[in-house]
Amino acid sequence: MNLDINLDALIEPDLDIGVPGGSELLRFSEALVGTDRLALDAAREALENVLGAAAIPAASAIAANFSKNDRIANGLGIPHDPVMMKATKYIREQLGLNSYLSAINTLKYFPSD
Repeated sequence: MNLDINLDALIEPDLDIGVPGGSELLRFSEALVGTDRLALDAAREALENVLGAAAIPAASAIAANFSKNDRIANGLGIPHDPVMMKATKYIREQLGLNSYLSAINTLKYFPSD
């Protein structure tokens, strides 16, 4: 499957991200980290309607695993390696990821060029 991913949709949710069920996945991910139970229930229902019931535990597991790994890496201060820095330069700039506080773990060892 060849997808044209629109990363701008990550920061402008009204845009089409370019993946099947993309807007529902984004809404679900926002609801997962929020405090509005009704929004989470609505996001689950929308996700199921578009991608099927199996999408809910799959998306939940992906979000939980990412959160776990991200917290561990940030807690340990693990930097990205130079290959990852080079490969993600455009994405980091586009999404403003270098301005996150945890970016210091990487940028102090591998300054962004």
